Amino acid sequence: MQKITPKVYTLIALIVAVSLYRIFPHPHNITPVMALALFAGTYFDKKWMAFGVPLTSMFLADLFLGLHNTIIFVYGAMAIAVVIGFWLHNRVSSLKVIGATIGSSLVFFLLSNFGVWLVSGFYSKTWAGLVECYTMALPFLQRSMMGDLLFSGVLFLSYWQIQKNWLGKPVKN
Repeated sequence: MQKITPKVYTLIALIVAVSLYRIFPHPHNITPVMALALFAGTYFDKKWMAFGVPLTSMFLADLFLGLHNTIIFVYGAMAIAVVIGFWLHNRVSSLKVIGATIGSSLVFFLLSNFGVWLVSGFYSKTWAGLVECYTMALPFLQRSMMGDLLFSGVLFLSYWQIQKNWLGKPVKN
């Protein structure tokens, strides 16, 4: 069995700490979900951990908050954000993190609302119904993106500081 490194402990601690935000009262649609997945994909060296830690964290919170019929779409969007994070690995810069965060937010918007259209029964199963679903969801996109940018900033900057000051590794900026 391999020893868990201080880096892995630090990554897991940051993800768990930020994940707890979901179970406390917070402004609607301002959550760390996509930021967690993007961050995990960027920094975990083992791909199974990059997927497993944020998805498990999300699932445990969902057990507490309640499961829903669009869960596969939400988790699928998170998995795509992890893959986007793989691209960021060894390329982290402020602009790339912002771009990847916005891209992840848009993936979440497209997939989760496709799921709402497909399984909720709120919209007709036509092209017009799909367009209506996305149109009705537009007001939520701004807040969701705001939360993703906020929490990406918290996670990436926190880890940068921890890496710089405690883990003793050189930091590229």
